Amino acid sequence: MALPARWNLLVGIALVFLCNCINAQNPFRSFRYKYSFKPPYLAQKDGSVPFWEYSGNAIANEEMVRITPSLRSQKGQIWTRTPTEFDWWEVELVFRVTGRGRIGADGLALWYTESKGVEGPVFGSNDNWNGLGLFFDSFDNDNKHNNPFIMAMTNDGSQSYAHQLDGSTQQLAGCLRDFRNKPFPVRAKIEYYQNTLSVMFHNGMSNNEQDYEMCFRVENVMLPKRGYFGVTAATGGLADDHDALKFLTYNLQSPDSSGQEEAHITEDERAKLSKEFQDYQDKLQKQKDEYRQAHPDEAEMGKMENPEEWFETDNQRELGQIFAGQSKMFDALRDIQRKMDDLVGRQERTLSLMSANQVGGVAQTGGTGQVPGGDVLRRHEVDTALANQREIVGAAREIKAYVTEIHQRTATIVQNQGKQVGGSAQPIGYDHVQNSLNEVKEGLNLIKRDISVTAQRLAAQPVTSCPTAQPCLTTTIFAVFMVIQMVIMIGYFIYRDTKEAQAKKFY
Repeated sequence: MALPARWNLLVGIALVFLCNCINAQNPFRSFRYKYSFKPPYLAQKDGSVPFWEYSGNAIANEEMVRITPSLRSQKGQIWTRTPTEFDWWEVELVFRVTGRGRIGADGLALWYTESKGVEGPVFGSNDNWNGLGLFFDSFDNDNKHNNPFIMAMTNDGSQSYAHQLDGSTQQLAGCLRDFRNKPFPVRAKIEYYQNTLSVMFHNGMSNNEQDYEMCFRVENVMLPKRGYFGVTAATGGLADDHDALKFLTYNLQSPDSSGQEEAHITEDERAKLSKEFQDYQDKLQKQKDEYRQAHPDEAEMGKMENPEEWFETDNQRELGQIFAGQSKMFDALRDIQRKMDDLVGRQERTLSLMSANQVGGVAQTGGTGQVPGGDVLRRHEVDTALANQREIVGAAREIKAYVTEIHQRTATIVQNQGKQVGGSAQPIGYDHVQNSLNEVKEGLNLIKRDISVTAQRLAAQPVTSCPTAQPCLTTTIFAVFMVIQMVIMIGYFIYRDTKEAQAKKFY
């Protein structure tokens, strides 16, 4: 039992030592607002960016700084007003490069130089700089099909950038990454710590701000101790919008150096800082007392007693993050369920169509691949039957039109007879009745002629048998019924005219 306990003790000591070594290597990060900008309210009402100055074709608003618009031959730049006050730093640049074409130009650059840059030929800044230039090159000048490309180049002021070679012979390191026309902003994290330059890249394909990948890492990089940060861009024959959304700067300090700086504070400085802190506390307490006297109701309710309750705790923040994550997961699952329902519906419709086609094929082939004779109607027989029905309907419409015309003529005759009757009673003459009968005969002759023509057309077409379940109405029976109906109507009209004429004799 002693041996396992001893090994456990040694392993525990080794783990503690390893954790201490790792923690000792992690630098402390402190945000430096004088070397940063971010939305909202990035630019002031007068258009200026606090602690920064921009020139050329750059445009600043509340949300971003457009270094160059998507116009040809444009150059823009933005630089810090004051040099840095720290040795090691980390910069996070959030930007967008968007354009209409498949190929863009020229690109965007992030600078850390000993002096501020001026407008020039290297991505909108001057050549022969002293410091670091990180280039996001969009255009392929050397025709090697290796763009868009990210590269770093250091210069001591004696080198000129090789445009025709895209600086390939002068680069410190680089990586082939596409940063144009991405759905989300592209991010680049540049860290310079203990003469080691590291560049991390976020391709803008996701909204996760921590989705970085290593672009390159170079050791023994010597940069000026103090310098200016800047972002420039340029366009040529092709044009892109180069937008800088955020520029966040952090000071990096090793744990040892931070402890040494605290140890270097003298007793006088410590006493001075303590006195300033105590004065601030007294002033704050005095303001609280004055506010309580001016607002006694709030003082009684105890709103000023626990100011810590005004802020959320770590547990509340963690619960909020968990709730936000679960909400996103729920939304994603709901979208997936909606898409699955859509797919299931489409699949069901497809299966129903396939089954309908299969049922239709079985009905046509009788299920055995043989067509039984005499029981199944052919397609041409169906077409013939439909044509015959259309002919019969047309003939019926014509007969209806003739009957309507005869009725109108009869009414006209009756009206004319009424007008011819004067003050004394006159009997109806034989001529009027004879004229009416002649018109009726002419109408019947027309009907017979049309019926005979229709019968000849039907006889010329192939004869198709009517379904056994429904009785057929032949043309002869239909014509007989129509003639009987016409005779009844004519007799009625003659009887009515006779009655009217007899009634007028009494006046």
